[in-house]
Amino acid sequence: MIAIMKKLLLLSLLAGHLHAQSSAREPRDLNGYFPMTPPASKEAWQARRAEIEQRVALASGLWPMPEKTPLNAVVHGRVERDDYTIDRVFFESLPGHYVTGSLYLPKQRPAKMPAILCPHGHWPDGRFMDRGAGTVATKKEIETGAEELECGARSPLQARCVQLARMGCAAFLYDMLGYADSVQFTEHRHGARGEGFLSPQADLRLQTYFGLQTWNGIRALDFLLTLEGVDPARIGCTGASGGGTQTMMIAGLDQRVAAAFPCVMVSTAMQGGCTCENSHYLRVNQGNIDIAALTAPRPLGLTAANDWTKELETKGLPELKALYTTLGVPDNVTAHIATHFPHNYNLPSRLAMYRFYNQHFQLGIQEPVREREFQVEDKAALTVWTGAHPAPSGEQTGAAHEKSVCAWMTAQDEKQIQPLVKGADEAKLREIVGGAWKVIIGREPPAAGEVEYELLTKTDRGDHLVMEGMARLATHGEEVPATFLYPKNWSGHAVLWLSLEGPASILGENGPAPAARALLDEGKAIACPALHLQGATEQPKSGDNLRAKPDDFREFSGYTFGYNPSLLARRAHDVMTLVTLMRNQEKYPLKSLEVRGLEGAGPIALAAGAVMGLKNVKADLQGFRFAALDNPWHIHFVPGAVKYGDIEALLKLCGELE
Repeated sequence: MIAIMKKLLLLSLLAGHLHAQSSAREPRDLNGYFPMTPPASKEAWQARRAEIEQRVALASGLWPMPEKTPLNAVVHGRVERDDYTIDRVFFESLPGHYVTGSLYLPKQRPAKMPAILCPHGHWPDGRFMDRGAGTVATKKEIETGAEELECGARSPLQARCVQLARMGCAAFLYDMLGYADSVQFTEHRHGARGEGFLSPQADLRLQTYFGLQTWNGIRALDFLLTLEGVDPARIGCTGASGGGTQTMMIAGLDQRVAAAFPCVMVSTAMQGGCTCENSHYLRVNQGNIDIAALTAPRPLGLTAANDWTKELETKGLPELKALYTTLGVPDNVTAHIATHFPHNYNLPSRLAMYRFYNQHFQLGIQEPVREREFQVEDKAALTVWTGAHPAPSGEQTGAAHEKSVCAWMTAQDEKQIQPLVKGADEAKLREIVGGAWKVIIGREPPAAGEVEYELLTKTDRGDHLVMEGMARLATHGEEVPATFLYPKNWSGHAVLWLSLEGPASILGENGPAPAARALLDEGKAIACPALHLQGATEQPKSGDNLRAKPDDFREFSGYTFGYNPSLLARRAHDVMTLVTLMRNQEKYPLKSLEVRGLEGAGPIALAAGAVMGLKNVKADLQGFRFAALDNPWHIHFVPGAVKYGDIEALLKLCGELE
């Protein structure tokens, strides 16, 4: 009876600790709080910057960067106005996929012309947006002080580009996916599909609308730099809302952007609600303030309105100012705070942007900059698709086109990743593939002093001891229950036994399981943890995925995995904690440590081993491959796992595949 009572007490203790462990890892979503910690030094920032940039690149499907194929740009149908022109432009960001837009140019071009890339965001009709002459919506913009001129109130997107051209800049306003002339994708907000974007197969290769849109922006920079007279030292990027998201991503990944002005998007609050603003891993251990900080030390301008950015002045901006001060350029970051206006890129915000580029690009425009009347162009004047240049149709649009884009991305993986997995260049394998898996797992191994251990029970079983306790990683608020079998004739060798069955795998009512008994007879100690959410039948979901209805775009798994590590990664974290604990016990110094992944835990063992550089990993995979998974909530589903070599890559990183 006493033994039973002790067992019940231990189970109660472990249950309480398991609850605490789960609470510390509750799923986050895009509506969380994402503060930035300013670096203590320039050196600290360089290291942190590299982490953020690699994560953004990987989340975009751009680690490593794909091949830059010919743009095959077509510029036609010029519209002539008093002091500026508008050209119709389309080019291929990848074979068969067109980026479309309007190129605004000054009629009197300076010898070296600055160029501003203008992603537009989620405004009605995108580049063709027009609130209409004399409409209630147009009048309201003027009445509230958001606009002064009817033309600007009707089309703030055109107003921005016209004024930049009048200031001597080239301005390229290009279409987001599914807007205006971007007809190959009819939408990018839809439910999960069996193939193409938002499918498990695409997730496994990090093929997303967000990634394609980011790639389109980088290729749009390539296009701008082909224009005669464009000054490569003065390339800017500015957009609002979803265009603000794209601005910070493009500026973060592409150093050719000399100054960035993302509007009403950079904040510690809501991080962006669309599928084109979310991707797997993008905001794990970071948020939009960190991503915007990638622009540093280059000039960065922000705006805030009465939306999720309304607290920017006290949350986010001070940290960015601290960073820029550390880097020695405190005046290179600024913000226009106008929280009496709703979400916008209105005239006051545009005036702040004009001042920003006037200063940093030394345009020489007399202040204050003012907008003047311009002719609002209709769709017929702006569309790139004409009789001479017909719009894509048939297999070039819709689901068929989506599949072809994904196929091109897959071919890039096969060309860039597979040779590393199959080849002999271990340094390159670890840099590209190993580096990607470190981002996917999302954590460096803990230092020796970070892991503590509490012994809860110790039982003498004659030739061995059974110890049950808790490994604690206080820096992350995590606890890992574990059972240890310690032979009294210990040889100094140990096995970390991983199983989805937990400690029951090695110890039953009648003593050690046969395989565990054999190890004890060899003088080997055994540790077996209860991995995170032991017994779970699917991955935990974040708020957006929990609220999603069938055929809702919030089914996209990026709304969970964009903010949280996968369950496999969480369990790999537990393995890393146990390895660190076992390697650093003064009372029980190790001669060797073997990690075994059994009973469904093989992929976990390999993932942890790949990140930690372990060479003594044995995994019973039972034929498992990530590519075979067709459910993003499977307990072993890992976005990007197939892109980065599947199980073969993990085996090679662990030295198990030659």
